[in-house]
Amino acid sequence: MLDKKIEEVKFICLDTETTGLDPVSGGRICEVAMLGSRGGERSGAYCTLLNPQIYISPEVTAIHGITNEMVKDSPKFGDIAFNLIDFLQGNVLICHNADFDVSFLKKEFELLGLSMPQVVILDTLKFARTHGHFSRNRLGIIAQELGFSSEGWHRAMADTIMTEKIFYYFVAKFKEMSASTLGDLVALQSKKVIGFNKQEI
Repeated sequence: MLDKKIEEVKFICLDTETTGLDPVSGGRICEVAMLGSRGGERSGAYCTLLNPQIYISPEVTAIHGITNEMVKDSPKFGDIAFNLIDFLQGNVLICHNADFDVSFLKKEFELLGLSMPQVVILDTLKFARTHGHFSRNRLGIIAQELGFSSEGWHRAMADTIMTEKIFYYFVAKFKEMSASTLGDLVALQSKKVIGFNKQEI
């Protein structure tokens, strides 16, 4: 798959909102959003609140605005798990700070006795740290400094839209450096290359 041309790959940009900072200590997902695209053209969208089956504290609500009342009648993760699997399977996952979102997804699947699909993961946070020059590498700050709207920051779909725009900003930048395949993008998220040369990677 890594030898696929960038234009041929289906990318799934994803963001989650959660009840806490760590799934190991019991944090759960209370909102998830995904946008599919290929060659920069949108090919699907999905967003839903989720009933996390645990209490959302006022401190957490103050960050993303999601209340216990908002999620009490929402589906549980198990109700949408196979939809997520279908969306992710065989595609490339894009997140901003992927370690955070993926750790929650893996835990949610694990609680159901399932495994998260094995996917190639690209992280716009790593792109920003390695190839960007932003005042801070937080999602909304990067979006603002690139001239993109950050309205709705900390809600899943708004964050997914920002992640998608930032991702394609970097894709365009990397193509100017002669990146052409998925493997090139994977390499470039962990290595800064000036005058990109595939032989160096």
